[in-house]
Amino acid sequence: MTFLNWALRRQIFYVSIFVLFILVVGFLIISPNFNKAPACNDGRQNGDETGVDCGGSCIKACIVQTDDMSVLWSRAFKVIPGRYNAVAYVVNHNKNNAVKKINYRFRFADKNNVYIGKRDGNTFVPAGGNFAVFEPAIDVGNSIPVYVSFEFTETPVWLQVKADLLNQLKLDVSNISLSGESTSPILNANIKNNSLFTISNVGVVSILYDKNGNAISASRTYLEQLPPLQNADVNFTWPEPFPGNVVTKEIIPMFDIFSVKLE
Repeated sequence: MTFLNWALRRQIFYVSIFVLFILVVGFLIISPNFNKAPACNDGRQNGDETGVDCGGSCIKACIVQTDDMSVLWSRAFKVIPGRYNAVAYVVNHNKNNAVKKINYRFRFADKNNVYIGKRDGNTFVPAGGNFAVFEPAIDVGNSIPVYVSFEFTETPVWLQVKADLLNQLKLDVSNISLSGESTSPILNANIKNNSLFTISNVGVVSILYDKNGNAISASRTYLEQLPPLQNADVNFTWPEPFPGNVVTKEIIPMFDIFSVKLE
């Protein structure tokens, strides 16, 4: 009987040691997760986040704290017979939020609302304000696109942009002039970078309006790079006269704010 009690006690001792070992190992594995500093990719709402891995000091903005973009209009403008440029004029209501990349789709129909075709693409979305999505050289054959629809085909991933960066990265447009309207129009302007950042791949969209505020033509050009405190001339050309008299000229410089570099 004494032998059995001693054997049982020894067995209990060994089991206790094993359980204690398991507990210690488990604690060593789990404890770092409890002591880990809050991060923007840990799948939890912690730190100063206002949602799970979003808001606060995280670059990702919480979707519930953002507004949908508004498409004010979308149209196709003839370049030459059978070839059109398409533009969607969009408003980002989120002052300090931008999108690095988002997919979109244009659809085209003729005057009888017969489907002509579509064009897919992607773009960045600048923070706060109006911007233009431009699709060039759309071949529609003998059709004439009268109805144009535009939509973003995925949910935007909004990223927060610091207000001081936005205030610095302003491009000024000046010296806008239009000539040759009755033959082969040419639009000239000057773009100035007033910041200390180098801005690359600047897409500049021009939209021309008649006296009623209707857009009658559009074009786009690129600046490969705009160095700090420098300016550059941009030129837009059309092979044919416009379908109306131009009263207002709008020039929209666009760039991916997440790609700028401080020199």
